[in-house]
Amino acid sequence: MTVRDSFHSRIGFVLAAAGSAIGLGNIWGFPTNAANNGGGAFLFVYLIVTLLLALPALYAEIYLGNQAQKNPVSALGEACAEKMPKFGRLAGKIGLSGAIMMLSFYTIVAGWMLSHALSAFVALLGFNDISQWLATDSTVRNVVFTPVFIILGAAIVHQGVHKGIEKWSARLMPILLMMLIGLIVYILQQDGATEGLKQYLIPDFNQVTDPKLIISAMGQAFFSLSIGVGGMMVYGSYMQKDKDIGKLVLSIGALDTFIAFLAGLLIIPALYVAQHAGQEVFVGNQLIGEGQLIFQILPALFSTMGAVGLLVATGFFSLLSIAALTSTISSTEVPVAYLVEEKKMTRAKATWLVSGVVLIASMTLVAFFDQLFGLVIQVLTTMLQPLSCLFYFIVVGWVWKRGNKLRDKALQGEQRWLGIWGNYLRFVCPILLTVVFINVAF
Repeated sequence: MTVRDSFHSRIGFVLAAAGSAIGLGNIWGFPTNAANNGGGAFLFVYLIVTLLLALPALYAEIYLGNQAQKNPVSALGEACAEKMPKFGRLAGKIGLSGAIMMLSFYTIVAGWMLSHALSAFVALLGFNDISQWLATDSTVRNVVFTPVFIILGAAIVHQGVHKGIEKWSARLMPILLMMLIGLIVYILQQDGATEGLKQYLIPDFNQVTDPKLIISAMGQAFFSLSIGVGGMMVYGSYMQKDKDIGKLVLSIGALDTFIAFLAGLLIIPALYVAQHAGQEVFVGNQLIGEGQLIFQILPALFSTMGAVGLLVATGFFSLLSIAALTSTISSTEVPVAYLVEEKKMTRAKATWLVSGVVLIASMTLVAFFDQLFGLVIQVLTTMLQPLSCLFYFIVVGWVWKRGNKLRDKALQGEQRWLGIWGNYLRFVCPILLTVVFINVAF
């Protein structure tokens, strides 16, 4: 019998899972969403949604994987075996598709990060023409840098869980945190930063009941924590069974939320610094360029700082590249684990096969960028991920009888806190998630 690869330490698991959660969703998506949805009001709602829904969903996903000790397709198939085995496996395969969807646009954006980091670096060396090409959005640039990032992720994943994912997450995460804090300290000393801080930290409570803001915050919370596509489930399966999942989830959620908060603390003040310097940042209440925001506004801001600005730009976009890489490897691991365990492929073959599929999907988005890019992100973050989380709640609370210790404790009233937590997952979370969808639909 083949022994499954696994994480060798709690801190290794937390850093890898936090690395999965901490990525472009935090440092690219969160500040953009916050700036477009009232700043402090978005932050306030985001924190509430994370506490009430996203962390329980993260718990449910990791718990399913940890109890089953299998990939998401097998884990959900086993959990639903007594009532709807085919539907469980189908949900797992939808999660695999979601992971591919995430990777298809994620690797494109990650390629932008890498090209901008190189652009600032080669500008420091005096190669201005090359720097200009690297900083200018083009199909050719996407075709060059998207595969580069796919290969970087594959190179780590094919080394395995302990030697690849755990080792590199433990190296990259502390570097990411130190770079982020250093950039915040620098930006907050610039003119205009105080206005950005007020916008970010002081909520307008008249906006917090806006359904658009709530669904945006919910989608952002699920996207930031990488839940709903199976990545956390497969990571949970690599952790020794029956570890204290609650403490691990709190550690991951706290670190992820902290990084998202820091990203807002960096980028929103930076927008107001750019505005103070004479750049047009907002049209009405909406950011110029939205998703392209940091590639349009921030490089122009950095360029006003001379050689120091180029160093800051190199550090900033290198930071984003690292954040993207730690998230890419978790999403890649979802279909890889399935192919290794169920199709009996070697890890190397499975990794490069998945990477080939992602490359085809990414190049399709590059070819039909205007039509597909935003649509894929919207479908994934506001539909597929929340619906997958709703399914996890139903499975843990109602469907999974065999092996579901959490449900048994809730029904029997044993260990009072576990009973309360189990009933919260059974009743409150599905209702809350359904209410949010109804409010948005109508």
